[in-house]
Amino acid sequence: MPDLNTTYLGLPLKNPLVASASPLSKKLDRVRRMEDAGIGAIVLYSLFEEQITHQQLELDHYLTRGTETYAEALTYFPDLGQYNLGPEAYLEYLHKVKQATHIPIIASLNGISAGGWVDYARRIQEAGADALELNLYYLPTSVELTGAVLEEDYVNLVQRIRSMVRIPLAIKLSPFFTSIPNMAQRLTESGANGLVLFNRFYQPDFDLEALEVVPTLDLSRSAELRLPLRWVAILYGRVAADLAITGGVHSAQDVIKCAMAGASAAMMASEFIEHGVGRVTQILGDLQGWMDQHEYASIGQMKGSMSQRAVREPAAFERANYMKALNSFDNRLP
Repeated sequence: MPDLNTTYLGLPLKNPLVASASPLSKKLDRVRRMEDAGIGAIVLYSLFEEQITHQQLELDHYLTRGTETYAEALTYFPDLGQYNLGPEAYLEYLHKVKQATHIPIIASLNGISAGGWVDYARRIQEAGADALELNLYYLPTSVELTGAVLEEDYVNLVQRIRSMVRIPLAIKLSPFFTSIPNMAQRLTESGANGLVLFNRFYQPDFDLEALEVVPTLDLSRSAELRLPLRWVAILYGRVAADLAITGGVHSAQDVIKCAMAGASAAMMASEFIEHGVGRVTQILGDLQGWMDQHEYASIGQMKGSMSQRAVREPAAFERANYMKALNSFDNRLP
């Protein structure tokens, strides 16, 4: 039987399938079902920076009761209770999950500024998390904010949190950097043990009847795998960090592509949300069947075998292949 064991963030995993941060992990029974189905590790749903800030504002309210600033300030924050537990409840739940499971549990912080993040990173470590994923979700809208300043903020944040915790750190990035390889290198040098490619930002839509901007977040599809697949294949062997792919992983074939690109973990959520956590067992069975058929003895054997450094035509990952792809449409046109 093929060996599915791998290592991610220094953590031994029985296979490369990792449940990415999503509402799936908000209930302990679902977490246990994912473990029973064979998942290698679980990233808990995210604790949002706004929740930490909200709690701090609430404390300030009771300490400064009678002022007229709190009520207005509070309106800037969404009703966080609608989609997540508060920060204290998150820590308690994390501790409970760790006690009830035997697989690595990775906590997740979602935001951008240092603020309460540094303190909560330490408290997350104390609650028993095996690692911490920093989900850097920031959408710059100011014409005054330069990319260089924003990137420096990211680097400083990672450095500050790294100085506070001993557990491994993974950084979940967006694909919107001018130079992804340089940013990956800087974050790794700042203390990141792993990089997760890529964050999926929600894209607002317009309701033409109500004339309102409405939030939308669609489940991923396998075609979305191509973007992180390309960049993991380019980064593999060039940065001293474990790489993970999230967004577009739906099948055993997708997991195989992730490993061949150089990823240590293939993260999934949409597939489980749409078809149930029982898909974990099916995907693992398909993965072993494919490896048997193609005579792969282990995940380690295939890891990085299709990275840019390993393939015969490295230019396939670069601009040189763009014209080839465009020319392929010539024969389809009337």
